[in-house]
Amino acid sequence: MAPPKRTFQIWIPRYLSSIETKNYSENTIEAYGRVLRLFARYKTYLAEHDGDTPENTGVLANLGMGADVDADAYEISDFFTMIRNERHLKPASLHQYDSALSSFYRHLIAQNVVDANPMSRVERPKIKDRELKYLRHKEVMAFIASLTNPRDALLIRTIYATGMRVSELCGLRAEHISFEEQTIRVRGKGGKIRIVFCDPDTLSMIRQHLDGRAEGPVFLGNRGHAISPRTVQHIFHLYAPPGITPHKIRHSYASELYKRSHNLRVVQENLGHNSIQTTEIYIHTDLDERRKAYQEYFPLAAGGE
Repeated sequence: MAPPKRTFQIWIPRYLSSIETKNYSENTIEAYGRVLRLFARYKTYLAEHDGDTPENTGVLANLGMGADVDADAYEISDFFTMIRNERHLKPASLHQYDSALSSFYRHLIAQNVVDANPMSRVERPKIKDRELKYLRHKEVMAFIASLTNPRDALLIRTIYATGMRVSELCGLRAEHISFEEQTIRVRGKGGKIRIVFCDPDTLSMIRQHLDGRAEGPVFLGNRGHAISPRTVQHIFHLYAPPGITPHKIRHSYASELYKRSHNLRVVQENLGHNSIQTTEIYIHTDLDERRKAYQEYFPLAAGGE
């Protein structure tokens, strides 16, 4: 953890006191405080989980605010994405989160605590444009095909093919893969082991990538060690469509699997969720499917009176 003088625990109360003297309304101060405390716990979670993003705000409830106030644009973007998807917020509703963090970091700059405002590099929520919550199958495949580095393309394809978390992908070892059974043994949160399935083409690419290696990390980073979550996130930051993170690719996996199977329990087990309520936030009903159901079953659309 960071030294106390640079933690959210120290600077959130100081910031709130400063805006109180500037005659901010009581409601605004209270709302900004909620946003900042939630973001502080989010940053604490990142620090304690090697940069792996939480699935929902529920896991943040009992965390402290001892994280360093330094943040970067894609950490904040992932935070906004989690909030928007979990709470089904429209872009206009996210402006309070945007304003709170922007104001907070301006205060930290004025106090010489940080050198730059990370919010200046965060894409603002667009009110009129349709939100891109996740990529559809063709869009994921187009993203993967656009990458010129074979390793980077394969690691993103592996997330999409299996629904693994970033931390699980980074912990993936050659000996965890059964090419014959077309399964992968995944060590998830809390050390929980689960089996996920993988398609033959992706497995063939992984076999070729391993180049005869039968053990050790599948995806290597510096000095032969397993690739880090931070490196994976950096790849997305450089090459992914705006707003698309590793968690969004996992989201795409869940949405596509559910759309075709309509089996929420299977999706839950494949994702490694303890609660089916957590899985439900990934589920979308396809527009064409909704149109077909409406035209087939709603009496007026079906020509009834």
